Amino acid sequence: MPARNAKRTPRPTSDDVVGRLTALHPKKIDLSLGRIERLLAALDHPERRMPPAMHVAGTNGKGSVIAHLRAMLEAAGYRVNAYTSPHLISFNERIHTADGAIGDEALIALLEECEAANGDDPITFFEMTTACAFLAFAKSPGDITLIESGLGGRLDATNVLARPLLTVITPVSRDHVQFLGDTIEMIAGEKAGILKPGVGVVMGPQTPVAATVLADRAGEIGSPMSRFGEEWSVTANGGALVWSNGAETLELPPSALAGPHQVDNAGTAIAALEMLSGFDVGARAIAEGLRRVEWPGRLERLCSGPLIDAFEEYAPGDSPGDSPGDSEVWLDGGHNAAAGAALARVAQAWTDKPLFLIVGMLNSKKPAEFLEPLAPFVEAARCVAIPGEEASLGARQLTAAAIATGIDAQPSASINDALTAIAERAACPARVLISGSLYLAGAVLAENGGMASGAWAAKPVTETAPAGIAAATSPPSAARDGPASSSAASV
Repeated sequence: MPARNAKRTPRPTSDDVVGRLTALHPKKIDLSLGRIERLLAALDHPERRMPPAMHVAGTNGKGSVIAHLRAMLEAAGYRVNAYTSPHLISFNERIHTADGAIGDEALIALLEECEAANGDDPITFFEMTTACAFLAFAKSPGDITLIESGLGGRLDATNVLARPLLTVITPVSRDHVQFLGDTIEMIAGEKAGILKPGVGVVMGPQTPVAATVLADRAGEIGSPMSRFGEEWSVTANGGALVWSNGAETLELPPSALAGPHQVDNAGTAIAALEMLSGFDVGARAIAEGLRRVEWPGRLERLCSGPLIDAFEEYAPGDSPGDSPGDSEVWLDGGHNAAAGAALARVAQAWTDKPLFLIVGMLNSKKPAEFLEPLAPFVEAARCVAIPGEEASLGARQLTAAAIATGIDAQPSASINDALTAIAERAACPARVLISGSLYLAGAVLAENGGMASGAWAAKPVTETAPAGIAAATSPPSAARDGPASSSAASV
């Protein structure tokens, strides 16, 4: 019998297990499929036993498209699994089962099962955690699984789905050139690697070069295409989002996610639902999903929390009688040239307040490419090292890069110091954009007390959905190949 006062060994947390796996299998990038295929076989192929999957790749917007898809599908009453990366605060964010966000105990058990199955064989951290997600979904009674590729597509650990329901390619641009190639043609070729023979592919807005590469690959393997600007379109018209497939037009509420780039992401999600067979997602569920979609750290306004409270203590109002709450703090994880251009479109419309930038970036990124589009709209910037991130650019190095683009920039020792410096400098209510890395976004959210909401999904809508979009159970080509129609459904 153990001594009464003997100390019990503390039960490991999911952070402990993730930390151990990170130490054993560093976050190195080694693109190949052999290791993940071996591990999945040892686990009895959970990728074949989980609910049918939709596979999403691209450079920018993958997570936002999945967030829209999940919100719309759940609004229609479907139970959805989703795998996204990276996480912002907790690893648990990456794996959302049909039962909700995965809990610590379930995650620990799954990670330990994968670790035991792998033994001492070589594996990367992302491969191990991808297998963990597939195993979680194989044990989940969901209806559909949404999978975001990690890096590239062709050799990404998620690209083990023999026949997904559908593939989706969001905009392709330059990023991770050391792994995917330094031209749009090469990068698009890697993304096109997720396409499967006979499986439909939905393509978001693309450059002409990327569009040609993707279309050529789809043609080679017989993948039906639904392309932005060809088979479908989406625009913002006043307060409405207008989506059309040429035969029908939907007038919908705007996405709850801010920024003109989210119009394209929402439109891509709608196009995917139109092409998806076996699922009936009506216009009402789509509209409800647009209203309720959440995706933290993507042009998200921070309205409360320790960082915001400290900022507002110093931030000026419009006049002596005004509240410091007139100032705003926004957070976005954008980190490449395309993200900089998207944020510049947002900044161009922010004309009522001076814009200040707080930026932190990884040393694998090219800060000039991200900052140059923003430079004309930024009054000044504060540069920081990403807290707790060894691969961060130093604050002074990033400051030099920002100055080279024409931005009035200075280094700050911390996020809080950067906010305080901006608040003390601003002569009137200001708008602050914190950006440059998803790792920075996670650090900001953690320092600010966590995410504003732990759920980025809509609740089921039980009302009968009105006509306005072809039912997902109908062949997607029927609406596009028929005579043009001027009918429109407003929701």
